[in-house]
Amino acid sequence: MTTPTATENGKATAIVSYLSFLGWLIAYFALHVPNKTSLGSFHLRQTLLLMLCGIGLQIISMILIFIMPFLALILWVVWIGLLVLWIIGLIAAINGEEKPMPVIGEKAQEIFRNI
Repeated sequence: MTTPTATENGKATAIVSYLSFLGWLIAYFALHVPNKTSLGSFHLRQTLLLMLCGIGLQIISMILIFIMPFLALILWVVWIGLLVLWIIGLIAAINGEEKPMPVIGEKAQEIFRNI
């Protein structure tokens, strides 16, 4: 049985993890490590993979923009897709749901199952 405090701690961890990389670090070290919750773990995994995808996309963008500038339009579509995933995840965190993001959500739970 989960206490309301544990639920609120998990919800705070989940929401803060979506704010930025610094927010993720704060959510993990200050909120999650002392009071681990299922909801907090779930969203920390989701946001970590989302941020890693964003970093990877940024690196690819920097390389490809010099080789094939016309790919900038395609990359913008992918960036918008990541933004949509971020919004979906943030809404789930605000609602206290363990709802995986489309496309990357299940993979995040597999890859980072130790968080």
